[in-house]
Amino acid sequence: MPNVTGPLWEHAAARPDAVAVKAGAEVWSYARLRDACAAFGGELRAHGVRAGDRVLLVAPTVPEFVVAYFGAQSIGAVVITMNTMATAFEIDYVAEDSGARLLVVWHEVRQSAQRVADERGLHLRVLEPGAAAGEGAPVRSPVDRDRQSTAVLLYTSGTTGRPKGVELTVANILDTARILVDHLQLTADDRCGTGLPLFHVFGQASCLNAALAAGCSISLLSPFEPLAMLEMIRRDRLTLVAGVPTMWNAMLHVAGDFGPDDFADLRMASSGGASLPGEVLKAFSERFGCTILEGYGLTESTAAATCNSPEQQRVGSVGKPLPATEIEVRAPEGAVLPAGEVGEVHLRGPSVMKGYWNRPEATAADLVDGWLRTGDLGRLDEDGFLHVVDRAKDLIIRGGYNVYPREVEEVLHQHPDIVEVAVVGVPHEQYGEEVAAVIATRPGAEIAPEELRAWAKEKLSAYKVPHLVRFVDALPKGPTGKVQKRALDWETLTSRSAP
Repeated sequence: MPNVTGPLWEHAAARPDAVAVKAGAEVWSYARLRDACAAFGGELRAHGVRAGDRVLLVAPTVPEFVVAYFGAQSIGAVVITMNTMATAFEIDYVAEDSGARLLVVWHEVRQSAQRVADERGLHLRVLEPGAAAGEGAPVRSPVDRDRQSTAVLLYTSGTTGRPKGVELTVANILDTARILVDHLQLTADDRCGTGLPLFHVFGQASCLNAALAAGCSISLLSPFEPLAMLEMIRRDRLTLVAGVPTMWNAMLHVAGDFGPDDFADLRMASSGGASLPGEVLKAFSERFGCTILEGYGLTESTAAATCNSPEQQRVGSVGKPLPATEIEVRAPEGAVLPAGEVGEVHLRGPSVMKGYWNRPEATAADLVDGWLRTGDLGRLDEDGFLHVVDRAKDLIIRGGYNVYPREVEEVLHQHPDIVEVAVVGVPHEQYGEEVAAVIATRPGAEIAPEELRAWAKEKLSAYKVPHLVRFVDALPKGPTGKVQKRALDWETLTSRSAP
Protein backbone atom coordinates (compact mmCIF):
# COMPACT_ATOMS: atom_id res chain seq x y z
CA MET A 1 0.00 0.00 0.00
CA PRO A 2 1.20 3.55 -0.78
CA ASN A 3 2.19 6.66 1.11
CA VAL A 4 2.29 10.30 -0.01
CA THR A 5 6.02 10.34 0.77
CA GLY A 6 6.67 7.34 -1.50
CA PRO A 7 8.12 9.32 -4.44
CA LEU A 8 10.49 11.22 -2.12
CA TRP A 9 11.88 7.98 -0.66
CA GLU A 10 12.18 6.40 -4.11
CA HIS A 11 14.12 9.31 -5.64
CA ALA A 12 16.34 9.59 -2.57
CA ALA A 13 17.33 5.95 -3.00
CA ALA A 14 17.88 6.20 -6.76
CA ARG A 15 19.46 9.70 -6.95
CA PRO A 16 20.48 10.72 -3.42
CA ASP A 17 22.57 13.73 -4.48
CA ALA A 18 20.01 15.21 -6.89
CA VAL A 19 18.58 18.58 -5.82
CA ALA A 20 15.09 18.36 -4.34
CA VAL A 21 14.45 21.79 -2.79
CA LYS A 22 16.14 25.17 -3.14
CA ALA A 23 15.45 28.36 -1.19
CA GLY A 24 17.89 31.11 -2.10
CA ALA A 25 21.39 29.80 -1.38
CA GLU A 26 20.02 26.87 0.62
CA VAL A 27 20.05 23.54 -1.24
CA TRP A 28 18.48 20.27 -0.09
CA SER A 29 19.34 17.03 -1.86
CA TYR A 30 16.81 14.21 -2.02
CA ALA A 31 18.83 12.24 0.54
CA ARG A 32 19.04 15.19 2.94
CA LEU A 33 15.33 15.90 2.60
CA ARG A 34 14.40 12.23 3.16
CA ASP A 35 16.59 12.01 6.25
CA ALA A 36 15.13 15.21 7.70
CA CYS A 37 11.58 13.97 7.06
CA ALA A 38 12.39 10.61 8.63
CA ALA A 39 13.75 12.35 11.72
CA PHE A 40 10.72 14.63 11.96
CA GLY A 41 8.36 11.67 11.58
CA GLY A 42 10.22 9.90 14.37
CA GLU A 43 9.87 12.97 16.58
CA LEU A 44 6.11 13.13 16.01
CA ARG A 45 5.83 9.43 16.75
CA ALA A 46 7.73 9.98 20.01
CA HIS A 47 5.04 12.49 20.97
CA GLY A 48 2.34 9.89 20.46
CA VAL A 49 1.19 10.73 16.93
CA ARG A 50 -0.08 7.65 15.10
CA ALA A 51 -1.54 6.89 11.68
CA GLY A 52 -4.82 8.76 11.22
CA ASP A 53 -4.06 11.38 13.87
CA ARG A 54 -4.39 14.99 12.73
CA VAL A 55 -1.34 17.26 12.78
CA LEU A 56 -1.95 20.97 12.24
CA LEU A 57 0.86 22.68 10.29
CA VAL A 58 1.13 26.47 10.06
CA ALA A 59 4.20 27.50 8.06
CA PRO A 60 5.19 29.54 4.98
CA THR A 61 6.80 28.38 1.75
CA VAL A 62 10.13 27.28 3.22
CA PRO A 63 12.06 23.97 3.29
CA GLU A 64 10.99 23.43 6.91
CA PHE A 65 7.36 23.23 5.72
CA VAL A 66 8.36 20.43 3.36
CA VAL A 67 10.16 18.56 6.16
CA ALA A 68 7.21 18.79 8.56
CA TYR A 69 4.65 17.95 5.86
CA PHE A 70 6.36 14.80 4.61
CA GLY A 71 7.59 13.87 8.07
CA ALA A 72 3.99 13.69 9.28
CA GLN A 73 2.92 11.85 6.13
CA SER A 74 5.67 9.27 6.63
CA ILE A 75 3.96 7.98 9.79
CA GLY A 76 0.47 8.15 8.29
CA ALA A 77 -0.73 11.31 10.02
CA VAL A 78 -3.36 13.54 8.42
CA VAL A 79 -1.78 16.94 7.75
CA ILE A 80 -3.87 20.10 8.11
CA THR A 81 -2.15 23.10 6.55
CA MET A 82 -3.15 26.66 7.46
CA ASN A 83 -2.37 30.21 6.44
CA THR A 84 0.44 31.80 8.44
CA MET A 85 -1.80 34.85 8.90
CA ALA A 86 -4.36 32.76 10.79
CA THR A 87 -5.44 34.20 14.13
CA ALA A 88 -5.60 32.29 17.40
CA PHE A 89 -9.38 32.15 16.94
CA GLU A 90 -9.04 30.58 13.48
CA ILE A 91 -6.38 28.10 14.61
CA ASP A 92 -8.51 27.13 17.57
CA TYR A 93 -11.55 26.52 15.36
CA VAL A 94 -9.62 24.21 13.03
CA ALA A 95 -7.91 22.44 15.92
CA GLU A 96 -11.27 21.73 17.54
CA ASP A 97 -13.13 20.83 14.35
CA SER A 98 -10.42 18.44 13.18
CA GLY A 99 -9.54 16.98 16.56
CA ALA A 100 -5.88 17.85 16.00
CA ARG A 101 -3.41 15.88 18.11
CA LEU A 102 -0.40 18.20 17.76
CA LEU A 103 0.47 21.68 16.42
CA VAL A 104 3.52 22.43 14.26
CA VAL A 105 4.03 26.15 13.65
CA TRP A 106 6.57 28.53 12.17
CA HIS A 107 8.38 30.54 14.82
CA GLU A 108 6.81 33.83 13.67
CA VAL A 109 3.28 32.63 14.52
CA ARG A 110 4.17 30.95 17.79
CA GLN A 111 2.26 33.40 19.98
CA SER A 112 -1.16 32.70 18.44
CA ALA A 113 -0.60 28.94 18.36
CA GLN A 114 0.74 28.85 21.92
CA ARG A 115 -2.59 30.11 23.27
CA VAL A 116 -4.43 27.34 21.45
CA ALA A 117 -1.97 24.65 22.55
CA ASP A 118 -2.17 25.78 26.19
CA GLU A 119 -5.96 25.90 26.25
CA ARG A 120 -6.36 22.52 24.56
CA GLY A 121 -3.43 20.74 26.19
CA LEU A 122 -1.70 20.05 22.88
CA HIS A 123 2.01 19.68 22.24
CA LEU A 124 3.40 22.61 20.24
CA ARG A 125 6.38 22.05 17.93
CA VAL A 126 7.96 25.32 16.77
CA LEU A 127 9.83 25.35 13.45
CA GLU A 128 12.95 27.50 13.35
CA PRO A 129 14.91 28.29 10.18
CA GLY A 130 17.43 25.53 9.58
CA ALA A 131 16.49 23.64 12.74
CA ALA A 132 16.76 19.86 12.47
CA ALA A 133 14.39 17.41 14.08
CA GLY A 134 16.14 15.28 16.64
CA GLU A 135 13.84 13.53 19.08
CA GLY A 136 12.83 9.92 18.56
CA ALA A 137 14.19 7.21 16.29
CA PRO A 138 13.99 8.20 12.58
CA VAL A 139 11.35 6.52 10.45
CA ARG A 140 12.99 3.70 8.49
CA SER A 141 10.38 3.69 5.75
CA PRO A 142 6.94 5.29 5.25
CA VAL A 143 4.02 3.38 6.70
CA ASP A 144 1.72 1.65 4.23
CA ARG A 145 -1.64 3.34 3.87
CA ASP A 146 -4.91 2.54 2.19
CA ARG A 147 -5.29 4.60 -0.98
CA GLN A 148 -8.63 5.95 0.21
CA SER A 149 -7.42 7.01 3.63
CA THR A 150 -7.35 10.74 4.27
CA ALA A 151 -3.89 12.30 3.81
CA VAL A 152 -4.67 16.01 3.98
CA LEU A 153 -7.38 18.26 5.42
CA LEU A 154 -7.62 21.68 3.79
CA TYR A 155 -10.15 24.09 5.21
CA THR A 156 -12.18 26.18 2.78
CA SER A 157 -12.37 29.93 3.14
CA GLY A 158 -15.83 29.82 4.68
CA THR A 159 -17.55 32.15 2.20
CA THR A 160 -20.79 30.20 2.68
CA GLY A 161 -20.49 29.57 6.42
CA ARG A 162 -17.92 28.19 8.84
CA PRO A 163 -14.87 26.69 7.11
CA LYS A 164 -15.17 23.03 6.12
CA GLY A 165 -12.30 20.56 6.02
CA VAL A 166 -11.81 19.09 2.55
CA GLU A 167 -10.60 15.49 2.81
CA LEU A 168 -7.99 14.66 0.17
CA THR A 169 -6.89 11.05 0.10
CA VAL A 170 -3.57 9.35 -0.50
CA ALA A 171 -4.92 8.45 -3.96
CA ASN A 172 -6.00 12.06 -4.65
CA ILE A 173 -2.50 13.37 -3.90
CA LEU A 174 -0.48 10.67 -5.68
CA ASP A 175 -2.73 10.28 -8.74
CA THR A 176 -3.10 14.02 -9.30
CA ALA A 177 0.67 14.51 -9.07
CA ARG A 178 1.30 11.75 -11.58
CA ILE A 179 -1.34 13.11 -13.98
CA LEU A 180 0.23 16.58 -13.85
CA VAL A 181 3.73 15.18 -14.36
CA ASP A 182 2.57 13.41 -17.52
CA HIS A 183 0.47 16.32 -18.77
CA LEU A 184 3.20 18.94 -18.30
CA GLN A 185 5.87 16.49 -19.48
CA LEU A 186 7.97 16.96 -16.37
CA THR A 187 11.20 14.99 -16.04
CA ALA A 188 13.91 14.69 -13.41
CA ASP A 189 15.89 17.28 -15.39
CA ASP A 190 13.28 20.01 -14.87
CA ARG A 191 13.74 22.84 -12.41
CA CYS A 192 10.41 24.07 -11.05
CA GLY A 193 9.74 27.09 -8.91
CA THR A 194 6.95 28.96 -7.18
CA GLY A 195 6.11 31.78 -4.82
CA LEU A 196 2.74 30.26 -4.03
CA PRO A 197 1.94 29.35 -0.42
CA LEU A 198 2.46 25.64 0.18
CA PHE A 199 -0.37 25.62 2.70
CA HIS A 200 -2.74 26.25 -0.23
CA VAL A 201 -3.84 23.39 -2.48
CA PHE A 202 -2.31 24.90 -5.63
CA GLY A 203 1.20 25.20 -4.23
CA GLN A 204 0.96 21.98 -2.28
CA ALA A 205 -0.65 19.56 -4.73
CA SER A 206 0.15 21.01 -8.15
CA CYS A 207 3.66 22.28 -7.38
CA LEU A 208 5.33 20.54 -4.45
CA ASN A 209 3.90 17.04 -4.85
CA ALA A 210 4.09 17.10 -8.64
CA ALA A 211 7.74 18.24 -8.65
CA LEU A 212 8.82 15.56 -6.17
CA ALA A 213 6.79 12.94 -8.07
CA ALA A 214 8.83 13.80 -11.16
CA GLY A 215 12.09 13.70 -9.22
CA CYS A 216 13.01 17.24 -10.24
CA SER A 217 13.89 20.23 -8.09
CA ILE A 218 11.58 22.93 -6.78
CA SER A 219 12.75 26.43 -5.86
CA LEU A 220 10.74 28.18 -3.15
CA LEU A 221 10.16 31.88 -2.60
CA SER A 222 8.56 33.30 0.54
CA PRO A 223 6.92 35.70 0.52
CA PHE A 224 6.19 36.33 -3.14
CA GLU A 225 7.78 39.50 -4.45
CA PRO A 226 7.77 40.05 -8.22
CA LEU A 227 11.36 41.20 -8.64
CA ALA A 228 12.63 38.41 -6.36
CA MET A 229 10.62 35.92 -8.43
CA LEU A 230 12.22 37.14 -11.65
CA GLU A 231 15.65 36.91 -10.07
CA MET A 232 14.95 33.36 -8.83
CA ILE A 233 13.87 32.27 -12.32
CA ARG A 234 17.13 33.59 -13.76
CA ARG A 235 19.42 32.44 -10.92
CA ASP A 236 18.06 28.88 -10.69
CA ARG A 237 17.52 28.57 -14.46
CA LEU A 238 13.97 27.44 -13.91
CA THR A 239 12.18 25.54 -16.65
CA LEU A 240 8.68 25.80 -15.17
CA VAL A 241 7.08 28.28 -12.78
CA ALA A 242 3.64 28.28 -11.20
CA GLY A 243 1.54 31.18 -10.02
CA VAL A 244 -1.70 33.13 -10.25
CA PRO A 245 -2.61 35.98 -12.65
CA THR A 246 -1.79 38.77 -10.20
CA MET A 247 1.75 37.37 -9.97
CA TRP A 248 2.32 37.42 -13.74
CA ASN A 249 0.89 40.93 -13.89
CA ALA A 250 3.12 42.14 -11.05
CA MET A 251 6.20 40.62 -12.69
CA LEU A 252 5.43 42.39 -15.95
CA HIS A 253 5.25 45.75 -14.21
CA VAL A 254 8.68 45.44 -12.53
CA ALA A 255 10.50 43.58 -15.30
CA GLY A 256 12.73 46.52 -16.21
CA ASP A 257 15.63 45.15 -18.26
CA PHE A 258 14.62 41.51 -17.84
CA GLY A 259 13.87 39.77 -21.13
CA PRO A 260 13.80 36.43 -22.96
CA ASP A 261 17.59 36.06 -22.84
CA ASP A 262 17.45 36.00 -19.04
CA PHE A 263 14.99 33.12 -19.12
CA ALA A 264 16.34 30.96 -21.90
CA ASP A 265 15.58 27.78 -19.93
CA LEU A 266 12.00 28.73 -19.00
CA ARG A 267 9.64 26.77 -21.21
CA MET A 268 6.29 27.24 -19.50
CA ALA A 269 4.33 28.81 -16.69
CA SER A 270 1.35 27.16 -15.02
CA SER A 271 -1.45 29.54 -14.06
CA GLY A 272 -4.53 28.94 -11.93
CA GLY A 273 -6.49 30.20 -8.95
CA ALA A 274 -8.32 32.89 -10.94
CA SER A 275 -9.12 33.84 -14.51
CA LEU A 276 -6.12 34.91 -16.58
CA PRO A 277 -6.71 38.05 -18.66
CA GLY A 278 -5.79 37.45 -22.28
CA GLU A 279 -3.77 40.67 -22.37
CA VAL A 280 -1.61 39.49 -19.47
CA LEU A 281 -1.01 36.10 -21.12
CA LYS A 282 0.01 37.74 -24.39
CA ALA A 283 2.27 40.34 -22.77
CA PHE A 284 4.01 37.76 -20.55
CA SER A 285 4.62 35.39 -23.44
CA GLU A 286 6.05 38.17 -25.62
CA ARG A 287 8.22 39.64 -22.85
CA PHE A 288 9.68 36.43 -21.45
CA GLY A 289 9.42 34.04 -24.37
CA CYS A 290 7.39 31.67 -22.20
CA THR A 291 3.99 30.07 -22.70
CA ILE A 292 1.49 30.38 -19.86
CA LEU A 293 -0.77 27.35 -19.62
CA GLU A 294 -4.00 28.19 -17.80
CA GLY A 295 -5.71 25.46 -15.81
CA TYR A 296 -8.67 25.05 -13.51
CA GLY A 297 -9.30 23.27 -10.25
CA LEU A 298 -10.62 23.64 -6.73
CA THR A 299 -9.53 22.59 -3.27
CA GLU A 300 -12.19 19.89 -3.61
CA SER A 301 -10.47 18.60 -6.76
CA THR A 302 -6.88 18.63 -5.46
CA ALA A 303 -6.32 21.84 -7.51
CA ALA A 304 -6.66 19.94 -10.79
CA ALA A 305 -9.49 19.38 -13.27
CA THR A 306 -8.59 20.90 -16.64
CA CYS A 307 -5.48 22.39 -18.21
CA ASN A 308 -4.23 23.64 -21.53
CA SER A 309 -1.37 21.55 -22.87
CA PRO A 310 1.97 22.42 -24.44
CA GLU A 311 0.72 21.02 -27.77
CA GLN A 312 -2.85 22.31 -27.66
CA GLN A 313 -3.75 25.65 -26.13
CA ARG A 314 -6.82 27.83 -26.52
CA VAL A 315 -6.45 31.33 -25.15
CA GLY A 316 -9.46 32.32 -23.05
CA SER A 317 -10.13 28.76 -21.96
CA VAL A 318 -8.84 26.72 -19.03
CA GLY A 319 -8.14 23.78 -21.28
CA LYS A 320 -9.54 20.30 -21.69
CA PRO A 321 -10.24 17.82 -18.88
CA LEU A 322 -7.11 16.15 -17.54
CA PRO A 323 -6.74 12.39 -18.15
CA ALA A 324 -9.41 10.26 -16.42
CA THR A 325 -11.38 13.42 -15.60
CA GLU A 326 -14.88 14.14 -16.93
CA ILE A 327 -16.54 17.56 -17.21
CA GLU A 328 -20.24 18.28 -17.65
CA VAL A 329 -22.03 21.62 -17.81
CA ARG A 330 -25.51 21.37 -16.33
CA ALA A 331 -28.64 23.47 -16.14
CA PRO A 332 -30.10 24.35 -12.70
CA GLU A 333 -32.47 21.38 -12.87
CA GLY A 334 -29.58 19.03 -13.61
CA ALA A 335 -29.86 18.48 -17.38
CA VAL A 336 -26.54 18.23 -19.23
CA LEU A 337 -26.22 21.20 -21.58
CA PRO A 338 -24.84 21.07 -25.14
CA ALA A 339 -21.64 22.78 -26.24
CA GLY A 340 -21.79 26.54 -26.14
CA GLU A 341 -24.42 26.89 -23.40
CA VAL A 342 -23.56 28.28 -19.97
CA GLY A 343 -24.36 26.28 -16.84
CA GLU A 344 -22.80 24.98 -13.62
CA VAL A 345 -19.58 23.03 -14.08
CA HIS A 346 -19.59 19.48 -12.67
CA LEU A 347 -16.56 17.21 -12.64
CA ARG A 348 -15.64 13.63 -11.84
CA GLY A 349 -12.25 11.96 -11.67
CA PRO A 350 -9.31 10.83 -9.55
CA SER A 351 -8.70 14.32 -8.13
CA VAL A 352 -12.18 14.70 -6.60
CA MET A 353 -12.20 14.81 -2.81
CA LYS A 354 -13.39 12.11 -0.46
CA GLY A 355 -15.79 14.58 1.19
CA TYR A 356 -15.99 17.24 3.89
CA TRP A 357 -14.66 16.29 7.31
CA ASN A 358 -17.58 15.36 9.59
CA ARG A 359 -20.03 17.17 7.27
CA PRO A 360 -22.21 14.41 5.72
CA GLU A 361 -24.95 16.83 4.63
CA ALA A 362 -22.51 19.19 2.93
CA THR A 363 -20.79 16.23 1.29
CA ALA A 364 -24.10 14.87 -0.01
CA ALA A 365 -25.01 18.30 -1.40
CA ASP A 366 -21.77 18.77 -3.35
CA LEU A 367 -20.92 15.15 -4.24
CA VAL A 368 -23.56 13.16 -6.13
CA ASP A 369 -22.64 9.81 -7.71
CA GLY A 370 -19.01 10.89 -7.71
CA TRP A 371 -19.77 14.17 -9.49
CA LEU A 372 -18.58 17.36 -7.80
CA ARG A 373 -20.73 20.48 -8.06
CA THR A 374 -18.23 23.30 -8.42
CA GLY A 375 -20.46 26.36 -8.10
CA ASP A 376 -18.71 27.78 -11.18
CA LEU A 377 -20.47 28.84 -14.35
CA GLY A 378 -18.91 27.74 -17.60
CA ARG A 379 -19.38 26.35 -21.07
CA LEU A 380 -17.69 23.69 -23.17
CA ASP A 381 -16.89 24.63 -26.76
CA GLU A 382 -17.24 22.29 -29.72
CA ASP A 383 -13.68 21.00 -29.23
CA GLY A 384 -14.12 20.21 -25.53
CA PHE A 385 -12.26 23.20 -24.07
CA LEU A 386 -13.79 24.55 -20.88
CA HIS A 387 -14.45 28.28 -20.59
CA VAL A 388 -15.15 29.37 -17.01
CA VAL A 389 -17.51 32.32 -17.16
CA ASP A 390 -17.68 33.17 -13.48
CA ARG A 391 -18.61 32.00 -10.04
CA ALA A 392 -22.39 31.47 -9.89
CA LYS A 393 -22.54 33.73 -6.84
CA ASP A 394 -20.64 36.51 -8.67
CA LEU A 395 -23.14 36.76 -11.54
CA ILE A 396 -24.60 40.28 -11.84
CA ILE A 397 -28.20 40.59 -13.03
CA ARG A 398 -28.75 44.17 -14.23
CA GLY A 399 -32.28 44.95 -15.33
CA GLY A 400 -32.87 41.32 -16.25
CA TYR A 401 -29.63 40.99 -18.22
CA ASN A 402 -26.86 38.64 -17.09
CA VAL A 403 -23.47 40.32 -16.71
CA TYR A 404 -20.45 38.09 -16.15
CA PRO A 405 -17.77 40.05 -14.23
CA ARG A 406 -14.95 38.11 -15.84
CA GLU A 407 -15.96 39.28 -19.32
CA VAL A 408 -15.98 42.93 -18.21
CA GLU A 409 -12.66 42.51 -16.37
CA GLU A 410 -11.06 41.03 -19.49
CA VAL A 411 -12.02 44.14 -21.46
CA LEU A 412 -10.93 46.62 -18.77
CA HIS A 413 -7.55 44.87 -18.51
CA GLN A 414 -6.92 45.99 -22.10
CA HIS A 415 -6.81 49.63 -20.97
CA PRO A 416 -3.14 50.67 -20.91
CA ASP A 417 -3.42 52.46 -17.54
CA ILE A 418 -5.22 49.69 -15.63
CA VAL A 419 -3.11 47.28 -13.57
CA GLU A 420 -5.82 45.49 -11.55
CA VAL A 421 -9.60 45.44 -11.70
CA ALA A 422 -12.48 43.71 -9.92
CA VAL A 423 -16.03 43.97 -11.21
CA VAL A 424 -18.85 43.47 -8.71
CA GLY A 425 -22.60 43.99 -8.45
CA VAL A 426 -23.95 46.78 -6.27
CA PRO A 427 -27.64 46.89 -5.20
CA HIS A 428 -29.68 49.36 -7.29
CA GLU A 429 -33.30 50.44 -6.89
CA GLN A 430 -34.11 50.57 -10.60
CA TYR A 431 -32.00 47.76 -12.08
CA GLY A 432 -31.73 45.42 -9.11
CA GLU A 433 -27.96 45.46 -9.46
CA GLU A 434 -25.56 47.92 -11.05
CA VAL A 435 -22.20 47.03 -12.59
CA ALA A 436 -19.33 48.48 -10.54
CA ALA A 437 -15.57 48.40 -11.08
CA VAL A 438 -12.81 48.76 -8.49
CA ILE A 439 -9.62 49.71 -10.29
CA ALA A 440 -5.93 50.08 -9.49
CA THR A 441 -4.04 52.08 -12.10
CA ARG A 442 -0.35 52.26 -12.93
CA PRO A 443 1.57 54.80 -10.83
CA GLY A 444 0.89 58.37 -11.90
CA ALA A 445 -2.00 57.49 -14.21
CA GLU A 446 -5.31 59.34 -13.97
CA ILE A 447 -8.50 58.05 -15.60
CA ALA A 448 -11.72 60.06 -15.53
CA PRO A 449 -14.70 57.75 -14.92
CA GLU A 450 -16.68 59.23 -17.81
CA GLU A 451 -13.72 58.68 -20.15
CA LEU A 452 -13.42 55.09 -18.96
CA ARG A 453 -17.11 54.47 -19.63
CA ALA A 454 -16.81 55.95 -23.11
CA TRP A 455 -13.80 53.72 -23.80
CA ALA A 456 -15.58 50.63 -22.48
CA LYS A 457 -18.71 51.30 -24.57
CA GLU A 458 -16.66 50.70 -27.70
CA LYS A 459 -16.01 47.14 -26.55
CA LEU A 460 -19.00 46.17 -24.39
CA SER A 461 -22.79 46.23 -24.67
CA ALA A 462 -24.19 49.23 -22.81
CA TYR A 463 -25.66 47.14 -19.96
CA LYS A 464 -22.23 45.60 -19.26
CA VAL A 465 -20.36 48.91 -18.94
CA PRO A 466 -19.49 49.79 -15.32
CA HIS A 467 -21.58 52.77 -14.26
CA LEU A 468 -19.90 52.96 -10.86
CA VAL A 469 -16.14 53.26 -10.48
CA ARG A 470 -13.76 53.39 -7.54
CA PHE A 471 -10.00 53.87 -7.83
CA VAL A 472 -7.77 52.27 -5.19
CA ASP A 473 -4.03 51.80 -4.71
CA ALA A 474 -4.31 47.99 -4.76
CA LEU A 475 -6.99 45.33 -4.59
CA PRO A 476 -7.25 43.02 -1.56
CA LYS A 477 -5.74 39.60 -2.15
CA GLY A 478 -5.76 36.21 -0.48
CA PRO A 479 -2.72 34.08 0.37
CA THR A 480 -2.22 32.93 -3.23
CA GLY A 481 -2.45 36.46 -4.63
CA LYS A 482 -6.00 35.93 -5.87
CA VAL A 483 -8.19 39.04 -5.69
CA GLN A 484 -10.67 38.73 -2.81
CA LYS A 485 -13.89 40.34 -3.99
CA ARG A 486 -15.67 39.56 -0.75
CA ALA A 487 -13.24 41.91 1.00
CA LEU A 488 -14.47 44.82 -1.13
CA ASP A 489 -17.10 46.79 0.75
CA TRP A 490 -18.44 49.20 -1.83
CA GLU A 491 -20.00 51.53 0.71
CA THR A 492 -16.74 52.06 2.60
CA LEU A 493 -14.42 52.44 -0.39
CA THR A 494 -13.14 56.01 -0.59
CA SER A 495 -11.85 57.35 -3.88
CA ARG A 496 -13.06 59.09 -7.00
CA SER A 497 -16.47 57.81 -8.01
CA ALA A 498 -18.40 58.05 -11.22
CA PRO A 499 -21.44 60.32 -10.89
